[in-house]
Amino acid sequence: MSKINWAQKLTSRKFWMAVAAFVVGVLALFGADANVGQQVSGVFLSLGAVVAYIAGEGYVDGQAAGEDKTE
Repeated sequence: MSKINWAQKLTSRKFWMAVAAFVVGVLALFGADANVGQQVSGVFLSLGAVVAYIAGEGYVDGQAAGEDKTE
């Protein structure tokens, strides 16, 4: 069995859409207002964008730090 690459999963927009769809579905099951569903979806999509940005910047910074080594 292969290990799950969580860094890749957490930066995936598809993953955050799936999470948002699940949460909105649960909210609908319990009779939440449609506006609540829209707000939850917006929060999850914003969170996904923030996580992707942080991971991307971390990767770029890590690559740049590796290039500064002198031998």
